[in-house]
Amino acid sequence: MEVKVLAASFLDVPCDLLAVNIFEDERDLGCALEEIDKALNGHIRAIAREIPDSAKFGQCNIIHTLGQLPAKRIALLGSGKKEDLTLERLRFLTGFAARVARKQQCETLCIPIDTLGDSFSAGQCLEAAAEGAMLGAYCFEYYKSEKEAKKELHSVFLVSDALNPRKTQEIVAKAKIVAEGVNLSRDIVNHPGHFMTPQQMASFASKMAKEASIGIEIINAEELKRLGMNGILAVGQGSSCPPLMIVLEYKGNPGEDFAMAWIGKGITFDTGGISLKPSTDLDKMKDDKGGGAAVIGAMAAIGRLRPRINILGLVPCAENMPSGNAYRPGDIIQMLGGKTVEVVSTDAEGRLLLADAISYAVNRKVPRIVDIATLTGACVVALGSVASGMMTNCRDWGDKVKAAAEAAGEKFWELPSYEEYVDQIKSTIADWKNSGGRDAGAITAGLFLIQFAGKTPLVHLDIAGTVTTDKEKGYNVSGATGVGVRTLVRLAEACALEPN
Repeated sequence: MEVKVLAASFLDVPCDLLAVNIFEDERDLGCALEEIDKALNGHIRAIAREIPDSAKFGQCNIIHTLGQLPAKRIALLGSGKKEDLTLERLRFLTGFAARVARKQQCETLCIPIDTLGDSFSAGQCLEAAAEGAMLGAYCFEYYKSEKEAKKELHSVFLVSDALNPRKTQEIVAKAKIVAEGVNLSRDIVNHPGHFMTPQQMASFASKMAKEASIGIEIINAEELKRLGMNGILAVGQGSSCPPLMIVLEYKGNPGEDFAMAWIGKGITFDTGGISLKPSTDLDKMKDDKGGGAAVIGAMAAIGRLRPRINILGLVPCAENMPSGNAYRPGDIIQMLGGKTVEVVSTDAEGRLLLADAISYAVNRKVPRIVDIATLTGACVVALGSVASGMMTNCRDWGDKVKAAAEAAGEKFWELPSYEEYVDQIKSTIADWKNSGGRDAGAITAGLFLIQFAGKTPLVHLDIAGTVTTDKEKGYNVSGATGVGVRTLVRLAEACALEPN
């Protein structure tokens, strides 16, 4: 799908669908809708009268123009109060418009962005709108044996006369790169476990690295053993697909050290191991690679955006399966770095992978770390599917990641890291145990990871509740959301501006 910026009146653009915002708190229709209403003999006003909630955020009403305008249909997008409009809401609305266009089998969609008030610059609106449209147009039909004979959305026209052509090209190009990174992450998560094994995930990462000019190394099981990364090995030893770790190296600032490491959990399928999960929703455990997918998607984006910064990406991958070779509850593992961990539950496996990867990053003297993982069901209980969890051992680093998330429009809520919680993960026969029980489960899991970071600033992001959605809403379709990619990209861009 292509996105074009047109310097024209949106009323003059031929298209299958024209998407226009309608706000709750406007006394009149506004200039844009007044012109449409006039051309359609008062139909817009009639809808506003007959459907009181037509301007409520997230509502949509379709009007056929019957040849009265170059646009064949008009989508009135309920946009709430204009004073509540944010860039994320704009991203949501343009994604919504793209989804509506696909369902209406429209090939062309026109979205005017100069009618949104003066809260944001035209450039900010354009970037959010372009991102939203490309995210909303996403679909995953890889396994459909018979593709439906339907028209596909192939062009989105963003209408604005407030930007020069060169600037608009740069903005749209950047938005496309970020959206494609998110969609790559979505693809990786949406693929089922029989296909997306650790080896296949490494293959996806290798293809991405080649296209984005990023260095890559795949550390296989034999090398993991030599390095002493026994946490990753233990989790993967019950599977016929050996574990591995993907190492990605982006060097946009040659001659300088890595500025940070991104670490993503890559459990390609999680049965829980011998601590077997209940059968309910077990099919959704293909989603447990969402953190690793986010790192791969974000690295794909920065490889093409080329910010002046060096970033180390680590994706430890394994399949957590029960078998005669599987690790057991009660086992004690000596992790990379020498710390020992008592395995209380084989279903608390993600933190074992991440702990080894964190130690690897610390050994490489990376000064700051972000890990992202579908780590705990407890985080879903605490925050639901609206916000992801966050923890940190460093206030300044935590604030930087928070600021990046806010700029990206992604919601993260910080959980406490009080010392008293640490007692729950202390073992009587080893240094640590891999589960602190049900109470404060998301917190104790994050604190477990912090023990392996030492003095290195670490931000832990738990995306267990936000990695997928079963509802089509805004720019999200049912399935993987690609959460985390936009935050990591914003973080890289912000840190690239820091003095060396």
